[in-house]
Amino acid sequence: MPLWLAATLTAALFQTWRTALQQRLRGQLSVNAAGVVRYLYGVPVGVAIFLLYLALFEAVPRPMGAGFLLWCAGAGILQILGTNLLIMAFGPRGFAVGTAYAKTEAVQGAVIALILLGEQISALAWAGIGVCVFGTLYLSLAGRTHGLGEILRATVQPAALFGLGSGFCFAFTAVCVKGANHALGGPDLVLNALQSLVVTNVMQTLMQGGYLLWREPDQLRAVFATWRTSAQAGALSALGSACWFTGFALAPVAMVRAVGQVEILFTLAFSRWYLRETPTRSDIIGALTVVAGVVLVLIGR
Repeated sequence: MPLWLAATLTAALFQTWRTALQQRLRGQLSVNAAGVVRYLYGVPVGVAIFLLYLALFEAVPRPMGAGFLLWCAGAGILQILGTNLLIMAFGPRGFAVGTAYAKTEAVQGAVIALILLGEQISALAWAGIGVCVFGTLYLSLAGRTHGLGEILRATVQPAALFGLGSGFCFAFTAVCVKGANHALGGPDLVLNALQSLVVTNVMQTLMQGGYLLWREPDQLRAVFATWRTSAQAGALSALGSACWFTGFALAPVAMVRAVGQVEILFTLAFSRWYLRETPTRSDIIGALTVVAGVVLVLIGR
């Protein structure tokens, strides 16, 4: 199995696990505080992974120029904005629609990477991305909307617009990560990915942590008060991000994002075997569609 594929699948698994864990923090932390948790508690884990890699492979950090730092700052800001927009999409009756349209990040990422980075993928891979997005849309909207007309009308709802904006920010984040990896240069792409992760997470901690200190000081204290659960969420976030960054370094952004749609399969598996929920017919059809799309992407790579 190619390293980028293993990294992407592992990233999706860690992300599902982190999301499930963060449910415990709902009601205890604000939107911005929940974001700070990911970065503040993730930085030590990211640094530890980076130092371990340096020791195991006798590597040295790459010199960092202004271009690299700008790419990292862009990735950090866009990920924060994407997360906040996604949460804003979860208003009354907006959860399903917002989530569905946020999943268009795979297509948006492919277009942005083509324009900014010149990444080329085959026609079959493009078809696979489309199938993956359709599968996630179906999983999110089946049984919640009635007919194509209602789905089209839903595209102008605030939840859909926030979801599309979130997907755009996440897609652009991936492109910025790829740009940061390229800016470091050198033959060791995994080293570049881990160094980019550490720098980006430190920037995110300073940016969103500074905002929290300024606007929500009480929430900053809550971040430390909930350290047991928050530290676990931060660690999982760092592990997942390390895998995502590695995937982006080794393969086209579009393919990584498309394969990453398997996250929704892990979510279904979690709900089935951990929460003892019975999957519906729509769940099974949508899951199989996502799998078919991933297979097309892998065949067409």
